[in-house]
This record gives sequence, C-alpha cells and structure tokens, in this order.
Amino acid sequence: MSYTALARKWRPKSFPELVGQEHVRRALVNALESGRVHHAFLFTGTRGVGKTTIARIFAKCLNCETGVTPAPCGVCASCREIDAGRFPDLIEVDAASRTKVDDTRELLDNVQYAPTRGRYKVYLIDEVHMLSAHSFNALLKTLEEPPPHVKFLLATTDPQKLPVTVLSRCLQFNLKRLPAADIAMHLRHILTAETVPYEAAALALIAQAADGSMRDGLSLLDQLIAFGAGKAGEVEARAMLGTVSRDHVVRIATSLGRGDTGELLRAAHQLEEFAPDYAQVLDELAALLVRVGLRQAVRDYAADERYAPEDIEQLAASLAPEDVQLFYQTAIIGRRDLALAPDAKSGFEMTLLRMIAFRPAGAPVSASAPASTVSSAANTRSESASGAAEDSGWSAIVSQLELTGAARQLASHCVYIGRQGAVVSLGLDPRNQLLRTATTEEKLAQALSRHFGTAVRLEFHAATVAGVETPAQAQRRASEAELAAARRAFEEDPGVKGLRERFGASVLPETVRPLK
Repeated sequence: MSYTALARKWRPKSFPELVGQEHVRRALVNALESGRVHHAFLFTGTRGVGKTTIARIFAKCLNCETGVTPAPCGVCASCREIDAGRFPDLIEVDAASRTKVDDTRELLDNVQYAPTRGRYKVYLIDEVHMLSAHSFNALLKTLEEPPPHVKFLLATTDPQKLPVTVLSRCLQFNLKRLPAADIAMHLRHILTAETVPYEAAALALIAQAADGSMRDGLSLLDQLIAFGAGKAGEVEARAMLGTVSRDHVVRIATSLGRGDTGELLRAAHQLEEFAPDYAQVLDELAALLVRVGLRQAVRDYAADERYAPEDIEQLAASLAPEDVQLFYQTAIIGRRDLALAPDAKSGFEMTLLRMIAFRPAGAPVSASAPASTVSSAANTRSESASGAAEDSGWSAIVSQLELTGAARQLASHCVYIGRQGAVVSLGLDPRNQLLRTATTEEKLAQALSRHFGTAVRLEFHAATVAGVETPAQAQRRASEAELAAARRAFEEDPGVKGLRERFGASVLPETVRPLK
C-alpha cells in the first residue's frame, strides 16, 4: 500500500496554488507576460518556504507547449514531465553533493547545446552557496555570457556565502517566512479535502511549530495524523509537540493576576508530571499575555483558536494592563536566562516569583501574604450624604474593598468626586480609560455597595480633580518619600561619612533602599 506524503501530494503546481510570496509571484508573472525574462534568478529564504517549488513552476511557464506563459496548461507532455521530475531540459542539481569544480565543469559542458525537448534548458541549482570557490568561478563565466536558450534558477538558504560577482548577475528574490495564520488556513484546506477530522487549535499549534515553513507544517501534520490514529486533535498535537495544555497556562496567568503565590507554585509543581520544556512554557505564557494585552487595547480584538475567547476575556478583565506588560517582559527575559539557572524547573519557578515580586506597590496579593495595616472602617463609614470626601478618605475606602486584579486597579486610579443618593461619582484620568470594562465596573460597584450598606451605581468622569491624589498616586508619593528619607539617613550615617572622608568612597543613590 503506497502513500504519498502530504508535502509531495500538495506541492503547488501553478502560481495560483502558491501560499504567500505574492511579491515573488507578481514579479515573475509580469516578467513572463512582458517577455522580459532575465537569464538568472536567485531565490533565497529559509527551508520550506517555496524556493524550489517556485523554480519548478517557472520552468513549466518557460517550456509549456502552449507557449511562454504565467499560466502553464499542466496537461501537455512538458508540464507533466516537469511535475514528475523527468523532463530532460530541466537539470536539477544539489550543490551540497556536487561541490567540486570538476562536477560544475561537467555540468556546464552541455550548456552550449540546444534543448532536447523544451524551449529552454533550465538549470535549477539548489543550495548553491555550498559550491566551492573554483566552482563559482566556473559558473560565473557562464552567467556572464549565457546562451539565449539557457536559464539559471539558483536557490539558497544562506545568500551571504555567495560571491558578490554571482549576486550581481542574478535577479534576487527573498522569500519570506509564512505567517502561522496562512499555514493553519492551508492545513485546514488540505484536511478538508482529505476528509481527515481535525480541531482548529491543533492546526494552530502545528502552524506555530512550523516556524514559517509550509513544508515543515505539512510534515508535522502527517506525523500528527499518524500519532492521532487518523485525526488531528489538540490533545494529540500537544502530546506530540511536547507542549503544555493551555488550561495550565491559563491557570498560571490567573494565579499571577490574583497575586496568589501558593496557587502559582502549585500550578508550576503540577507541570512536572508532563516533563515539560520550561522554555516552551514561558513562550506559551508570553504568547497568552500578548493576546490578553491586545484584547485590553482593542475592544473587538478576535483571538485565534489556541485560546478560548472566554479565557482571553476573563484575563483581560482581571489583569491590570501594567501587570500584563510586566509579566510579559519578565517571561521573555526569564526565557532568555533559563540556561543560566541551576536547572530549568527552578529557573522557571523563580521567573514566576519575580513576576509577583516586581508588581507595582499597592498591587493586590493573596491572603497568604502579610496584610497591610488599614484604617478603621468606622472612620470611612461616616461619609456624609453629600459625598464630600478627602482623597485620604477614598484611599482608606479602597484599602478595605474586597477587590483584586483589574477592579482594584480601577479603584486605585480614580479620585472620589462625591456621592448623591445611589450615585457615586468618580474621576478617571483619560489615560487610564483602558481599566474600565463592564466587568471591572460591576465588581467595583458591588464592592462599594457592600461598603456603604446600600446599592450604588457608578458615574465616571474622564477628568482629574485639581489637588486630589488617587490612591495609586498617594502610594507612589509615600514610597518615594520613604526612599528619599532612607537615602538622606544613609548619607548622614557617621560610618558612611567616615568612609567617604578616609577613603574617598562615593554613594550610589539608586542602590539605597528603605528597610522593611
């Protein structure tokens, strides 16, 4: 029983079948239609992006029995033989296995003779950068003065290794890595045609793992179908690729948002049973945070199939935008430094702890962390009916509200304008409007209703109040004052003064921190 690999079976045979590389397709089609076809072309790009495929299609365009055309018929003898790899006037050479100058000279000895069957004799030299210096010299002579019936199609993954004398005699086309979305869409088309059941999330994972290479994507898809006993499912794709379930990554992100260190470490510990690649887990976490950040910035952002829309929505509502940026930056730096850790697991766990430790002052933490001393509720519940309150009173209210995540961030960035009956008016700087979502507003309203002992609704004003600080600003000012006091005390310390006077020592102010 014979089976043709998907990468071979679905190899494009005409320009319309190509996925991506529109800039190359358009240039070649225009050249064919205008009759201005250069004698030498160089296709560069990473593996599996279509270099030799485009070269073979171009050879068909030059030798189709209907004439030189950007749309070869595909049914004439020349087209069928080129597709089958047995057209005598298409000479394909793997330069990696024929690097010697004698091989090149032997190859080029027949350049002067007319084509056997076709209109043009086409030399397709793959991985041309592997030729030796003497081989390039032999090729260069032919490239300088080629016979009119000869076309050279060169392909390479490393154009920097080609002599400039060769580069200057070729039209160069750099093929781009294919976007994961384009690869996933093509895989979906193939599986539909092959009547293979699939899950969209599985194709998204395969497309991501393909790293811009359609051929790699098709090879991985073949492997997944075999691994999944005839289907392409998400669970099977994650098992085959060694990626962690998205539920685990979502759980880690949720624990980060809550500041729950205990739950975070439990989630990290449970990953051990999957023997994960911790660098890949950090990549997954960073990718998830990117989607969350985009959802916070763009209200109608549509996430891809890798994560459920409801997960993205929930995280976008519960994580503060500044936390998303901090967690993302910490994840990619931790990913970079993972090789320097004593072991990958400890490096991964320390990266997660760093995300919690570096959160802005005043950010919520779990109940397991030391609780801050707060003012007595009696002082804040005496709020007058007019709603007039000092900013310190609002800070005290916020400190007692049962809020976490984005809802607390919203409260901390507001100033209290007043309360009239059931309406609480808050001022919010326009730059912080992203904190306002239906979920955060509802949570804040519910918390204030519990605080005042009666149902209230919120009214936001896109403005600040002169001379009134938000709780976040007050916290930042207090931290800065505490830091300044610590630095002054350090400068006045007799021991420090003695070191400066005796040894000429200097103080680095940025290294001084107040004792907690």
